[in-house]
Amino acid sequence: MRSIRLAAAVTVLLATAALAEAPKPAAITVENVPPISDDLAAATRPYLEYRTAAFDGWNSATRSMLIATRFGSTSQLHLVATAGGMRRQVSFEEEPVGGHPSPAGDVIVAVKDVGGGEFFQLYTLKDGRLTLLTDGKSRNDFGAWDKEGRLIGYSSTRRDGTDTDLYVMDPRDRSSDRLIAQVHGGGWNFADFAPGGRQAVVVNSQSITNSDPYLLDVASGRLTAIGNVKKDINYGTVRFAPDGSLWATSDENSDVLRLGRLDPRSGRFAPVSPASHWDVEDFDIGKDGRTIAFTVNEAGSSRLFLLDVASGQVRPVSALPAGVISGLEFAPWGPLGFSLDSARSPSDVFSLDPATLAVTRWTASETGGLDPTANAEPQLIEIKSFDGEPVSGLLYRPDPRRFPGPRPLIVSIHGGPEGQSRPGFLGRNNYLINELGIAIFYPNVRGSTGYGKRFVGLDNGPWQRENSVKDIGPFLDRLAADPAIDPKRIAVTGGSYGGYMCYASSIFYARRLKGSVCIVAVSGFVSLLEHTESYRRDLRRVEYGDERDPRQRAKLLEISPLRRASEIRDPLFVVAGFNDPRVPKSEADQMVKAVRATGNPAWYMVAANEGHGYKKKENLDYQFWSTVQFWKTNLLGPEPAR
Repeated sequence: MRSIRLAAAVTVLLATAALAEAPKPAAITVENVPPISDDLAAATRPYLEYRTAAFDGWNSATRSMLIATRFGSTSQLHLVATAGGMRRQVSFEEEPVGGHPSPAGDVIVAVKDVGGGEFFQLYTLKDGRLTLLTDGKSRNDFGAWDKEGRLIGYSSTRRDGTDTDLYVMDPRDRSSDRLIAQVHGGGWNFADFAPGGRQAVVVNSQSITNSDPYLLDVASGRLTAIGNVKKDINYGTVRFAPDGSLWATSDENSDVLRLGRLDPRSGRFAPVSPASHWDVEDFDIGKDGRTIAFTVNEAGSSRLFLLDVASGQVRPVSALPAGVISGLEFAPWGPLGFSLDSARSPSDVFSLDPATLAVTRWTASETGGLDPTANAEPQLIEIKSFDGEPVSGLLYRPDPRRFPGPRPLIVSIHGGPEGQSRPGFLGRNNYLINELGIAIFYPNVRGSTGYGKRFVGLDNGPWQRENSVKDIGPFLDRLAADPAIDPKRIAVTGGSYGGYMCYASSIFYARRLKGSVCIVAVSGFVSLLEHTESYRRDLRRVEYGDERDPRQRAKLLEISPLRRASEIRDPLFVVAGFNDPRVPKSEADQMVKAVRATGNPAWYMVAANEGHGYKKKENLDYQFWSTVQFWKTNLLGPEPAR
């Protein structure tokens, strides 16, 4: 009888333990990652239940907004009829959906891939259902609607899987789909159509500092270069005004992008925006042609301005918090729509009255019941790197009243490398700061965007690549000297190229780091260039080097973290997506195998239904729980004696 009671007690204990584990999503497989406790899941829950809203355009038929937000697992399209109104869901897919409403207001073209593979397809969306427009196999990127709302222009790898040829279609009639220009390279797409739809401007993006604009005759498919395409000039946004004139952002004769007029015949660029040390990052032209809205990226924060085309007068819009603005689009009836997110607000959708500069908030995304104004605002950290080059980053500190004394620090490195850490909403990471007392530092090492084309090119090629890793050392010196940071409890994380930086930092600064979480990370440059999707390969060769050249290949092999995997001695957590077209899962497989061969029991997580970064909420939650567990185990540890 006693043995029966003991067995029953053991059964109850085992059942209780099983119930105490948060369920792992079916698509996720893990190795050496411990189960997640219900207690951890419950403690983090409020920080996982925030939403965001992104502006996808105006619906001219109803004067409503089309936005993307999430109520289930993935972001879906919703219509908002008026400021503060209900978010009425109109797409209902398992995968995230983006949308582009027709200027006529009668059709929405939706964009969706499967499992994060980025082989995007175009659809029409009606009555909650998608109707396929493209071939269902190739990668298709939406470009632009014509001004009249009759045709769309888009690019597709349909012909050979590599080159992004140019197509037009009336999405109301799939049979109208027409290849109009066969091109070479994976960076082509439509930027805008001229009034009347007979011409379009298309751009061939060859690198972050070199993109070439062309005029396209829509009837014949003839491409005519605008200016000298042999010059290394970047054109960011290019748009036609209602009078047929062409406007663009360009860094011609400048280190930064400026807004100005572009003569399509001579290629002459005439800057109009005021002189600045910062990039003009985006713009849109009012439907009457009288006003241009543009944003300037000032040390990561977006500043919004309105340009009066006739007088050249520029008015700043001051009634906005420091944050990141995206998706500028004027409605035909006047207001400007856009998205804005900041440290203390998730991305939400706003409109601006160009006459009065009054700002109206259309959405107020939920934050899990938490007060977002309690979130930390970033501190700008500026230093000189190993060679005297100025570099900077954003430091988020926990509340010293709640967490006195030196605190642990995570260095979180952005991807790209042509990217930038900016003062946006940190989402789940606010839990690390607010509840665990971990400081987070987001560096912008050389090669980051936002600081001019000279700076973005400082890491190009295999012989300059590790200079960006060397930038991390002086940052560590500066942060370790901060009395509010514990120099013995510093760790690193990063995704994509930031994942390469994560591996490389673990090697370069092995004695200074307590752990590394490297996500969809590059472990070998030659293997990356040989296995990334073919439409991306030439674009990446410009940045990293050409693996086909024997001398460059040897250097790329030399600087790859995989070659020095035995030097990673700190605990390592590797995260990958099975369908990643950019950094294939094989990059993670080979690194985990190499590190484990040295006796380091690396944690490893793979999601079968994700690609380059997780998008589905259940997967994101489980990844975050596992990451918190990793930091608790390897970074937090016992509090230092005071």
